[in-house]
Formats: sequence, C-alpha cells, structure tokens
Amino acid sequence: MTLTDRAAKRLAELYASAHAGQLLRIAISTKGCSGHAYDMTFVNEAGPGDEVIRDHGLTLLVDRKATLFLIGSVMDYEVRQLESGFTFSNPNEKGRCGCGESFHV
Repeated sequence: MTLTDRAAKRLAELYASAHAGQLLRIAISTKGCSGHAYDMTFVNEAGPGDEVIRDHGLTLLVDRKATLFLIGSVMDYEVRQLESGFTFSNPNEKGRCGCGESFHV
C-alpha cells in the first residue's frame, strides 16, 4: 500500500495537529450492500495484529486481516465541491455498490 503526495500531505497535517502522537490504522469491515468497507481510525500505538507501513516519511498501520485486500492499493486525498477525504484505488476490487460506500473482491 502506498500514499499519493496529496494523501501524505494531508496525513502529515493530521499527525501534526488534531492527531499528534497517533497513527492512522486502516482495516476492512463488513458493511454495505457490497460486503466490505474501508475503516480508518486513529490509534495511540500499533496492535499485535497490525502491519506497519512507511511511505513518504509517514507511518500508518494496516490490520493484518486487511492486508490481502489492500495489496497494491494507493491511498489518495481528494477535495471535491461538497466533500473531501481519503480515497482508495484498489486493484483487488471487483465492484462497488451504487453509493460507493462498500466494495467486493
């Protein structure tokens, strides 16, 4: 899993302000009409089941159970007219639900 420059910049901003001393943890949850969703939370330290990812000089965590779902994924940060947030370009996805909230592999 890698970060785009925009995602790295935004994550660095979050690590320097509201989430200083924390790490972003990415997991996959069972959710939505397609079955899976990206679950991102800030945690104080890596858990025993977390993979440590380093990219752009930043550290983030991936739940070991999500690793196979995220191989080759790229995390980006997009700013749109009505919303902004982290997005994933995941080559393992076979489809998404109509609202884009969940995916299946």
